[in-house]
Formats: sequence, C-alpha cells, structure tokens
Amino acid sequence: MKDYNEHSKIAYNNKADNYDDTPEGKFTKKFKDLLCKIMVLEKGINILDVACGNGTLLKMLSAKNEIHGYGIDISDKMVSNAKKNCRDMVFKVAGCEEIPFESDFFESMTVCAAYHHFPDTDSFAREAARVLKKNGYLYIAEIYLPAIIRGLCNPFVKLSKEGDVKFYSPKEIVSNFEMHGFQCSKVVRRGDVQIVCMQKKHRS
Repeated sequence: MKDYNEHSKIAYNNKADNYDDTPEGKFTKKFKDLLCKIMVLEKGINILDVACGNGTLLKMLSAKNEIHGYGIDISDKMVSNAKKNCRDMVFKVAGCEEIPFESDFFESMTVCAAYHHFPDTDSFAREAARVLKKNGYLYIAEIYLPAIIRGLCNPFVKLSKEGDVKFYSPKEIVSNFEMHGFQCSKVVRRGDVQIVCMQKKHRS
C-alpha cells in the first residue's frame, strides 16, 4: 500500500526552503487570501493550521487580529521554517490522523489546499472533533473541480509522487464531518477555490 504521508513528507521537504516562490506556492496564495477574507477572528483565540507548511497562512491571519497560532505539518523542514517565520507561535511535526494537542483546545482550525493529501480523512475528522471546542469552526480550503473533471482525475491522482489521494466535492467534505458532530455553516467558491466552513456542535 502506498505511504501517502511519506510521499508528502519527501515532496514538501524538497520544496520547503523557497515554497512561497514555487508554482504551487503561488497557486495556493489565493486559497490563503480567501481564507483571510472570510474567516471571523476574535482576539486571542487559539487557531490550529493543519498542514501548515512554512506558517504563511498563520502569519497572514495574525496580521488580521491578535491570535495564538499553532501548526502541524508532515514535513519537518516546513515546520523548521515555520518556527523561523513565526517565532511567537507553536509548530510540531505531525500528520493529520493524530494531532498532538489536548482536547477542546482550539476555537478555530484551518486546512489550506492540503485536504486532498490526507490518506485517512475519517481519522482527521475524529481528531478535529476532539481538539476543537464546542461551537468551534473548521475551515477547509480545497481545490474545486467540476464533477466530470473530478471523475476523470481521481483514478489517476494516487499515482502522484507528492502524496495526492483524492479531490472532493463540497458535499463529500461536509458528509465526512457530519458523522463526527459538525454542521456545515457555509460554502464559498471562487473559481477553482472552495472553502467549506463547518461548526462543531457535539462530540461524535
């Protein structure tokens, strides 16, 4: 069985030092921009960015309001750079299936252009429900592809050497989290960017 996490780790370690200047880094900038535009940030909240990369999104969010930023990423080199870029925040090397923070700790969570890399989205949904406080928000910014394109791409996306697993529709994303106590708050789409915002209502 393909080890998606290992493929992702290798790929993003190789991109870590100049990620924001790579084609992928420039492509994902619009995901970060839209997240910053639509997220409601109360002063002093704890935010976890899953697959945080070099910390750019958290740095952008901290410019919007005073937050306590936390991040996890499978790439140790990305985490090392995030610690340099955001010295007042906490970063740890970890995958999405086992989040190394205590239960009911975060008011908000983000996943930016990385959900299609997650090999076990059910385990991630369970962990998100654990670490988010009741009524906390989860924002998943993901690539949007029309159904026909998704159907053509998904049988081949697993052949990627960068740990890609599957592209999802907004409905598929919401369905996964509804089983773990989340309720969809809104879906925002701008071209090939979709943001699914969900609120934790109860523990699954």
